[in-house]
Amino acid sequence: MSALHDAVRRVATVPRLLVALDFDGVLAPIVDVPSDARPLPAAAAALGSLATLPDTTVAMLSGRGLADLAAVSGLGAPIRLVGSHGGEFDGTDLGGAAVLDDDRRALLDSLTVELTELVDGEPGVALERKPAGVAVHVRNAAPDVGARVLDAVRVGPAARPGVASTPGKAVLDLAVLSVNKGTALDVLRDRAGADAVLFAGDDVTDESAFARLHTGDVGVKVGDGDTAAAHRVADPAEVAQLLELLLSVRAG
Repeated sequence: MSALHDAVRRVATVPRLLVALDFDGVLAPIVDVPSDARPLPAAAAALGSLATLPDTTVAMLSGRGLADLAAVSGLGAPIRLVGSHGGEFDGTDLGGAAVLDDDRRALLDSLTVELTELVDGEPGVALERKPAGVAVHVRNAAPDVGARVLDAVRVGPAARPGVASTPGKAVLDLAVLSVNKGTALDVLRDRAGADAVLFAGDDVTDESAFARLHTGDVGVKVGDGDTAAAHRVADPAEVAQLLELLLSVRAG
């Protein structure tokens, strides 16, 4: 942990800093009902204060749809919100919400119908509709049910031309646009003119962002699992502590 604290203290002193974090499992503990997720108060307070500092950009980078992310996080300007794995940016300066042409809209409508029929009657399986896709959640399903459903999605809807699939923890995200958190992080870095980035994530979908970090950046994996991040913490409570340290040094 001392190496991570040293890295946080170092990155806190760069002229222009971007702080980007996933939401679920990073700022907010994982819960059975996604709509019940809330950020830890200490983490939310530290982020809010960081976002008011000069030359400091704070962004949430989530797989949730943009409207859903805003609702559960309770966060907003000056904190930037990016949803759908980079498919939706708040504000027009970063591209705005996902815009689909007629062909992609028709594909999304067809995909939604197919997935709805596929998961109908499967206990514990839920669909999350997004502006450019649909996520299949199996966190609350029995292991055999979840495995069966995700296998059927992979060989069926996910294999359709024009559909991009992103696996996560007990979820498979399907989209009719090809996006990922790595390219979204690049956009945020460029628009912020950041000299360094601190990024924290817990899921396999965050690995594309860890892979885009530069020398001098700080990547923090939350929880278990293989990762390209150089540092690791156990849970959102430790993330909150890191954010408080970052705030203390940068504000000082």
